[in-house]
Amino acid sequence: MTPRKSVLILGATSDIARATARRHGARGDALILAGRDSHRLADEAADLRLRFGVPVEIRLLDVLEPDSFAAFVDGLPVLPDVVICAVGLLGDQTAAERTPVLADRIIRSNFTGPAAVLALVADAMAARGAGVVVGISSVAGDRGRAANYVYGSAKAGFTAYLSGLGGRMAQHGVRVVTVRPGFVRTRMTEGLRLPPLLTATPDEVARAILRAEAGGRADIYVRPIWRFIMAVIRSLPDSLFRRISS
Repeated sequence: MTPRKSVLILGATSDIARATARRHGARGDALILAGRDSHRLADEAADLRLRFGVPVEIRLLDVLEPDSFAAFVDGLPVLPDVVICAVGLLGDQTAAERTPVLADRIIRSNFTGPAAVLALVADAMAARGAGVVVGISSVAGDRGRAANYVYGSAKAGFTAYLSGLGGRMAQHGVRVVTVRPGFVRTRMTEGLRLPPLLTATPDEVARAILRAEAGGRADIYVRPIWRFIMAVIRSLPDSLFRRISS
């Protein structure tokens, strides 16, 4: 099978990333899986090759090590047609409030690290004149809540960054897409009581990502109801919002 596209997935061992890789593999796309855990990456790569018969490479990447980013991009086997960033760290809000190093880790994991890697890949795509950049952000970034404002502020920064990057890249033939999944049933949320109407599966997010890659809106909510909900939340006066967001 001749690969249709080459797809680089950052944070490739997350549930959303794995579902997205399988969707791309089923289409016959060549995959590059990047992350910190070489053993899990190797297992995922072997599974994808067996399932779909597509080329799969793995690369190590830690978004907390910015000095390694240029070498990572230069060392890719091919400049991908699509890059998908599924890197993220929810963290512990209470611990982050008391420990600056933990807050810094959450912010760098969700914003500054992913943004810096994507910038390098996007610049290379711009020089080529084509490409798609997909960043997975969060509805938590739409307005800061007392219960998770460290994570939320990092995602807010990432959302704004992707929007600006998209504006700069538009004249170079590169599309930048922001995906906000809302609640997702993953290993991270296992055991939590999540509202069914607002909760997606990893495969549902993966399908939304592939649709977004093909064209349309540059800023999508996986379940459209979230766009309405967040518009209402953003419009609430601070006095009311603070009473319901703790």
